[in-house]
Amino acid sequence: MSDDEQHNVQFEGTSSGASLTFPMQCSALRKNGHVVIKGRPCKIVDMSTSKTGKHGHAKVHLVAIDIFTGKKLEDLSPSTHNMDVPNIKRTEYTLVNIDDGFLNLLDADSNQKDDVKVPEGELGERIEADFEAGKDVSQVF
Repeated sequence: MSDDEQHNVQFEGTSSGASLTFPMQCSALRKNGHVVIKGRPCKIVDMSTSKTGKHGHAKVHLVAIDIFTGKKLEDLSPSTHNMDVPNIKRTEYTLVNIDDGFLNLLDADSNQKDDVKVPEGELGERIEADFEAGKDVSQVF
């Protein structure tokens, strides 16, 4: 399975009426913000604006990194056009235990999350070693 096939995920709509994205005018986007390019959620790493020409609007050139694959994507769009911005919720958890290959996590409101597997490879080994050494370990989702 190629990298593209592995990360080609269909995001299903939700029945709650919540949207996965919201529109934002190109000129309002900022570096380190997020945007959807070619159907992929991305973090903006660079952007530049060209001046208005005699045949149209100013253009915004975006360079962004896919947040799931790490691939670089670029887009050029008129500054007055809307682009989709993904709704992103960031939650920080504190690791309280490792049980049977799963992380036992606690958020700031004392809600437990225990359905996250210990990651494979170097990251998982580092999390386990830091936890066993008594270090405070936080994970962001």
